[in-house]
Amino acid sequence: MDRQPVDWNGRWKVQGGILGPTPHRPGGPPIWVAGAVAAARERTGRLYDGWFPNSPSIEEYPVQWAEVQAAARAAGRDPAALTGAMYLTLAIDDDAARADTKLNAYLEQYYGMPPDVTRKRQMSYAGPASGAAAWLKSYADAGASHLVLRFAGDHERQLETAAQMRQKLGW
Repeated sequence: MDRQPVDWNGRWKVQGGILGPTPHRPGGPPIWVAGAVAAARERTGRLYDGWFPNSPSIEEYPVQWAEVQAAARAAGRDPAALTGAMYLTLAIDDDAARADTKLNAYLEQYYGMPPDVTRKRQMSYAGPASGAAAWLKSYADAGASHLVLRFAGDHERQLETAAQMRQKLGW
């Protein structure tokens, strides 16, 4: 990148702008794409560096991840060079009913729609840490090498709990 100042007058106006910071790795940062439909999975395998969905269940994930890898192979790419990830929302509480209530309230406030609609489209867990650890491990066992966690409130406690779960899982 030549780092020369540019002027642009479009949706926004830029005068003497310089793009930065530049990526630390040659060729730029990896690009991961989310996508729940078959066309998105095929496109990811053909063109991008990773798959980062939030919708497949644990039963669906390995099948869909295999589709991404097959698309990479068909495009002459090394499927092992792709990253499989998953975006998951959790409400960890020893009282499963209380965790479920917290998760539902969080999702309804965040998306402005009934939580049951969101929970059908985005995978989430509400319950004790032991169940959360098993749930996370099931995604890792299914091929996800990166898990991104979002917590439904009480972040400090849940972050600490997630760190303890990680340690118990040997990650």
